Formats: sequence, structure tokens, C-alpha cells
Amino acid sequence: MAGPLPLGDPAPTDGHLPADLPIDSSVPFSAYLHIPFCTVRCGYCDFNTYTSTELRGAKQEDYASTLISEIDLARRVLGDAGALRPMDTVFFGGGTPTLLPAGDLARMLGAATSAFGLVEGAEVTVEANPDTVTPAVARTLADAGVTRMSVGMQSAVPHVLAALDRTHRPENVRTAVAAAKDAGLAVSVDLIYGAPGESLADWEASLDAALALEPDHISAYALIIEDGTKLARQIRRGEVPTPDDDLQADMYELADARLAVGGFEWYEVSNWARTPDQRSRHNLAYWRGSDWWGFGPGAHSHVAGLRWWNVKHPAAYAQRLAATESPAAGTERPDEESRTLERILLLSRIREGIAVDDVPAPNRSRVAGLIADGLVDPVAAVQGRIRLTLRGRLLADAVVRELTD
Repeated sequence: MAGPLPLGDPAPTDGHLPADLPIDSSVPFSAYLHIPFCTVRCGYCDFNTYTSTELRGAKQEDYASTLISEIDLARRVLGDAGALRPMDTVFFGGGTPTLLPAGDLARMLGAATSAFGLVEGAEVTVEANPDTVTPAVARTLADAGVTRMSVGMQSAVPHVLAALDRTHRPENVRTAVAAAKDAGLAVSVDLIYGAPGESLADWEASLDAALALEPDHISAYALIIEDGTKLARQIRRGEVPTPDDDLQADMYELADARLAVGGFEWYEVSNWARTPDQRSRHNLAYWRGSDWWGFGPGAHSHVAGLRWWNVKHPAAYAQRLAATESPAAGTERPDEESRTLERILLLSRIREGIAVDDVPAPNRSRVAGLIADGLVDPVAAVQGRIRLTLRGRLLADAVVRELTD
């Protein structure tokens, strides 16, 4: 299970939004639906997920109805605040959304669509474990309005999957992708690099296998060791080595080169797409600071600068909603300094970059040094935007510190 929730301020039990919230109905609105169930817990994962033995008072078969209760709450809250608008994107994440019957996912999507509406051409994504995708599942999801499937491939190399505690068979990635394509869904595959024992040759094999699937989108994330995870404990005990930063940098450079040859263009530090239309619009909504409501235990929401997060455990989440109370555990309204830091942190990661004018005035002179260090594109900077070079993407955190400290 994930670490503790932020502290924040107490959330109102009825979920209402502050009367002075500066609602802007032109800002895109998204929905994130958290499905917190997994068959096993991967050793590196610190997401808010639960195996069957950890549910204690919550049932998977009741989950869709419980989450729909939060959708009903959200419609009332947003309607009262004048913030009700159709969804640009919907994302089912987890956990493993496809552990639930496809009909349950369809029912939740139908409830959200009835409550808020969908803009024309909305993007609707479901994350999927390869072992849980069949042609029937993919077809049911497509018929319900899902447009995109994100398949958790992680690696094509068995010993790397074992190091990550992933239980799917590599060959099932191919069948899952084929089922999704046959149902008319766009396909993204997710990869992780830098696992214990993974070599550059292993990573190259995974990249080649991912490209052979001919997806529309590929995400590639460096393995991060999160406190409290099984992998963190193994490293602390000396059972497995700490990830090698230099090797991970080599893996990133290899990925960027291989994916470019394969017809993919980076649009965010860890994400590549064949065309701009195939970028993840949902993730871009986060990076660009749009509004979204996160449904489910532990999910986070953001509307007009206000943030809140739900209680973590599925049983506590269900109990709140059964009592017709908001499941929100806490709320906060970051000050201008915090919002500026976050805006720079997020926007600097995407291909369009961030406007120089959005950087605090005292720090704008540092852009010249970042250009000299090869971290920022000089042509884009002349045009008034800070855009990371390949070297800058490898050192993105350092760039953010230079622009904000």
C-alpha cells in the first residue's frame, strides 16, 4: 500500500467546494477512476492497491456500485459550484482495472458519462494487465466507449519480469495488444527500465519487442525505489543492488534513439507517440494543470486550484459513501509560490516546454547557463520557451531546481 496521505485541511463531509473558488468552465475537465485491486503486489509498487487478503471488509463485486455513488456526489457538488462540464478524458487506472469484469468498467463509464457528458472525440483509457485481456474483454470495453488501452508490458525478458514481481507471460502481451487492436482500440504499452539484473541488452530486447507490437504510444519509466516497498527492503538488506544511475541514463538514451527510428517522437520525458493525436491527452491534462476529479480510494482531485484526496482503504471509502458522506480525507489550496514551482516542474517535462515569462523574474537570467550546459534548446529559448534537450531530459530535476531555487 502507498505511503500516508498528505495532511492538508479537513475536508467538508458533504464535499462542497468553497464559494470563492475561481471556477473557469473553459478549462478542460477529466475523470480518473481508480481500481485498487491486484492479484499480487509488485515489489517496486507503492500505489494504493490491495490484494484479496488485504481488503478487510470491502468486496470487489461491490466496487462498481460504490464508485458510482461518488460519481453521483461529484455531479451534485460540481453542479452546485457551477463547475459541471463534459469530460475531455477518462482514465481507469490502478491497481489492475481489468481484474474487474469488463461489464463493471462499462457500468462505471456509463454512470460518469450520464453525470457529466463526454466531449466529441473524448479519450477514454483503460490500463490492463496482459493476462486479463481477451477479445471479449476488449470488445466489451470498446462497445462501452473506451477508445484506448494501456498494456502493462514492463519488459519482454522473463528474468526482468521476475525481478519486478510481474506475473504475466511475455507472450500474453502480444495477444492482449492484438485483442485491443481488433476491437478498434488505440494501444499504448508501458515499460520499466533499470530493474535489478537488467542489462542494456535486456532493455534493447524489450524495446525491440515493444516496437514489434506496433503500438500507437509507448511509455518508458526508470525504476524508482520507493520507501516501504518490498524492493526497498531487499536493497536495504543487500539482497539486490541499488539501480545504477549511469546505466539508467544509457537505457534512456537507447530508448529515445530506438523509438525515434521506430517512428515515435517524445512529447514528455517518459512518453513517446507516433503522432500528436496519439499522445495521452489524459496525462497532458495533469501536466498542464487542467481540472479533474479522482474517483476511488486514495484518488486525488483538482478543481480551480483546490486539491483534495480520498481516504485510502476501500472499506473506509465504501463506509463514507454508504453514509452519504464525501470520501475526501483532506484538502489544500497551494499558495502562489507552490503553484509556480509545480507549474515549472510539470510543464518543463513536456515537449512544448514552459514560457520563459512563467519563470520567476529573478531566475530568468539562469536560462543562458542552462543553454550553455546543453540542457535547454537555444532555438526554443530565443522564441521565448524553455524546452529540454536530450541531456536536459536526463537532468530534468536539476533544470527545475535552477529555475525555482
